[in-house]
Amino acid sequence: MNDVRDTAVVILAGGRATRFPRKLERPIAGKPMLQRVVANAGAIGIAVFVAGSDEFSPQMASKLGIPFLRDRWPGGGPLRALVSVCARLPHARIFALAGDEICAGAELYRMLDAAWEIGDEAVVPRAGVRLQPLAALYSRRALLREGETLIGSGATAMRDAIARLRVRAIDVPAGHLRNINVPDDLRRFEASVTA
Repeated sequence: MNDVRDTAVVILAGGRATRFPRKLERPIAGKPMLQRVVANAGAIGIAVFVAGSDEFSPQMASKLGIPFLRDRWPGGGPLRALVSVCARLPHARIFALAGDEICAGAELYRMLDAAWEIGDEAVVPRAGVRLQPLAALYSRRALLREGETLIGSGATAMRDAIARLRVRAIDVPAGHLRNINVPDDLRRFEASVTA
């Protein structure tokens, strides 16, 4: 196990959510989705930050109770948001989470942390054949190095960054990687937790 004090969680909450506007403020069991993700991340016991573009209501921002880091490229996608935040944090590693990763938390973090080996630049979970770069553990310096190069060349997809990093992919139960993209996803999730 690595020194958790040198790792921070960065919750990415600046996406446009065109398929489900303002989804991060939608309640799940009476608690806004983003607040649920923040609580799950807080259970890890390390520093937690939210990265976004100040599009939350003041009430939502006050409920989070953690530092908010403004994305210097609002709406530019998760890679730009991570690079923006990584440039301002001192931690060696970043546990990146999408703001709608409603089931990711301490257990997923422990699996990624346990898999991390010297020389790794990322540990990325896989459910089936798909890598999940927005629920992954990264070397902050490596992400900055490759992310800045990619952004400079016009490439801004997380898959582009993954292709340039020394990545260890690990299989995890799909339940840890459940996210909400459209209203039906939220309805299905709510039905599953009340069943």
